[in-house]
Amino acid sequence: MSATLVSTNATENADAQGGVEQSADPTGIQAFLVTFIIRRFDPEVDAEPRWVDYDVELYSTDRVLDALHKIKWEVDGSLSFRRSCAHGICGSDAMRINGRNRLACKTLIKDLDISKPIYVEAIKGLPLEKDLIVDMEPFFASYREVQPFLIANSTPEPGKERIQSITNREIFDDTTKCILCAACTSSCPVFWTDGQYFGPAAIVNAHRFIFDSRDDAAGVRLNILNDKEGVWRCRTTFNCTEACPRGIEVTKAIAEVKQAVLRGKA
Repeated sequence: MSATLVSTNATENADAQGGVEQSADPTGIQAFLVTFIIRRFDPEVDAEPRWVDYDVELYSTDRVLDALHKIKWEVDGSLSFRRSCAHGICGSDAMRINGRNRLACKTLIKDLDISKPIYVEAIKGLPLEKDLIVDMEPFFASYREVQPFLIANSTPEPGKERIQSITNREIFDDTTKCILCAACTSSCPVFWTDGQYFGPAAIVNAHRFIFDSRDDAAGVRLNILNDKEGVWRCRTTFNCTEACPRGIEVTKAIAEVKQAVLRGKA
């Protein structure tokens, strides 16, 4: 199946270098006709997912999310996907773009090879609900299980905060950046084959509190992650680190948790 969205006001011509159709809008800004092939699935109609192609006119500074909006708003309103802030903070629009886990709102058209179709599908390893939407509950269940919140036995003085040095903060600063998009977890081959594995994101969020000097429950979390479905299932393939849109060194964080488990303390 295919659908097309093309500006009727544009004068099209062929790109001499890549064979990509171009057009000039009234502002003089160059636009390109880009083909998207999206893996669609409607549980009320489809027995299996199917691929549908769409031709969309875009600028080089547009993002994949902009293309999805154009398709949904102007071509096929049944296309379903999650998005919220559109600025790489909420983490709701993680999907596979040309075989790699990315945030649609942070993937620029100019960074993709538009001389070929752009393939978009839902992230792997989580139950597919519709089109680009997956059931995130297994992901968040693992996240909740590692107790990703501050557990402190002491109480600060009235009007005071728990004091922490800059050096102590730097130990876990990297893992505070997680936006729970599931890009790392759904890029993990162990998670694909074993849904019981906690996954990189849960371990990253455990790391954030295990190494927090203000927290008193590191031992509890280390015991949780010392399970057969915990940190020892990691095979250090670095897929998670490459997939993280926030640049977190996920594999390094998992290795640090492994070392803490062996020591019996953070």
